[in-house]
Amino acid sequence: MRILVVEDEIAIADFVQRGLEAEGYSVTCAYDGIEAERQALSNDIDLVVLDLMLPGRDGLSVLSRIRDRKPALPVVVLTARDAVEDKVAGLDGGATDYVTKPFSFDELTARIRAHLRRPTGQADSTVLDAAGIHLDLLSRDVTVGNRAIHLSAREFDLLAYFMRHPNQVLSREQILSAVWGYDFDPGTNVVEVYVGYLRRKLGTRGRPAPIETMRSVGYRLVDR
Repeated sequence: MRILVVEDEIAIADFVQRGLEAEGYSVTCAYDGIEAERQALSNDIDLVVLDLMLPGRDGLSVLSRIRDRKPALPVVVLTARDAVEDKVAGLDGGATDYVTKPFSFDELTARIRAHLRRPTGQADSTVLDAAGIHLDLLSRDVTVGNRAIHLSAREFDLLAYFMRHPNQVLSREQILSAVWGYDFDPGTNVVEVYVGYLRRKLGTRGRPAPIETMRSVGYRLVDR
């Protein structure tokens, strides 16, 4: 697996690179936004770790270009910007995950492993097909059979996460980390709420949505 680390502070970039290489990843670094964009778009990269405050071109601009050209490429933002509005901007801008500095290296690597743990053959695809659902990551269109489904941005991201892991039981914590990208109050019911939204939109009379609740465990998209 090849990871691109984008960080203008040399000491942090070196620390992350050495740590990830010790985990067995192949790692390259970029130290400004222009070089980051060039490498992310032209090289065979499996995941990007992206700072937001970069010389040359800011991280959100780099993220936007990645999403335009490689919508399925996981991007983990690693930044000192820890205000809620910054997190919202990063996640709404297309970040797969959002980690703030100072950070735990163990947590960062755990999140990276989670986002690289995808079904073979779908990592670079711009379309996902599972459970009778067709999802286009570029156009953000979703269809069930011949029926177009209109989803909010968060509903779309949640469905895409389920479709990248068909028949796999996903815990609430996994879903929160992957779709919302940062820690919510452990007592939040946001996952249950959005699963409910998806079920209502994907299901039809006589054909319920293919999202099962696994009691005390999590949820599963059933693809038979």
